[in-house]
Amino acid sequence: MERAYRSLVSTEDLSDADLREIVDRGVEHATNGAAPSRSLAGDVVGVYFEMTSTRTRTAFSAGALRLGAQIISFGPGDLQTNTGESFDDTGQVLARMLDVMVIRTGRPQSELAAWVAQKNMGTVNAMTQDEHPTQALTDLVTMQQRFGTVEGLRVCYVGEGNNTAAALALALPRYPRVVLEMRTPPGYGLRPEIAARAESIAAACGSSFVERHELDTPPRSLDVVYTTRWQTTGTSKPTPDWRETFAPFQVTSRFWQDSPEAVFMHDLPAHRGEEVTADVLDGPMSIAMDQAENKMHSAMAVLEWCRGVRLGAVR
Repeated sequence: MERAYRSLVSTEDLSDADLREIVDRGVEHATNGAAPSRSLAGDVVGVYFEMTSTRTRTAFSAGALRLGAQIISFGPGDLQTNTGESFDDTGQVLARMLDVMVIRTGRPQSELAAWVAQKNMGTVNAMTQDEHPTQALTDLVTMQQRFGTVEGLRVCYVGEGNNTAAALALALPRYPRVVLEMRTPPGYGLRPEIAARAESIAAACGSSFVERHELDTPPRSLDVVYTTRWQTTGTSKPTPDWRETFAPFQVTSRFWQDSPEAVFMHDLPAHRGEEVTADVLDGPMSIAMDQAENKMHSAMAVLEWCRGVRLGAVR
């Protein structure tokens, strides 16, 4: 039977049913461990990273292999885009040879449009300037694995309103009764259009989203405290004193004074002593390493979704 070719550039490319199907399948892969299906046998998956990556690149490479696909890995200096070939032409050529292309780029998300338009290759956004959708899916898999459900969770994200924050803001409030509070440094919040969209999603789904630019007192009764590193891959801060602005947003043990059962999540890599203290990252509340492992399990679910595999039917 001929398979589909679907692309994931934003979490908003997924219907609510798609989102839950991928998250459920990611949890299933995490549960099955070393015994995944061979659902992508015969496929060829390209992994093209213009920027550095440890977890995401390895997750999609290992995940594709575990599903029975072959992979072709491209680094930042491997394609003719370096000699002037257009990004659009490159996508057209690769679409005639690959089944799925997983790409991380410092480009605006809109530049993936021509790749997505191809009818015989799926494209996965493994991070752009604007959004990191596969990270959000990893986060949802991790929360569901830990709590049994995402619905009703109280989550506080602390730090810059970067591409990880954008993806989380667009995905998490789609689950009913979620409370997502983002505490971002002044001048470093979500883009206004992302914040507005998150508020709209939350209102439609019976959830709550709020962004504040101070952290005098941490929110109470939390289930999850989440942060990312201050120096995001491929970006620079516009003000030389940015560290002073970020300093009050460090995650310390004070978050657990009113939320002793909360878990700590971090998309990694982490810089101990900057965005988080070592006693939190390395402490019993941290599930950051489980979250990192779940990048592979969620990547496998994403690849299967891109190829139209019926996730609920595969065992």
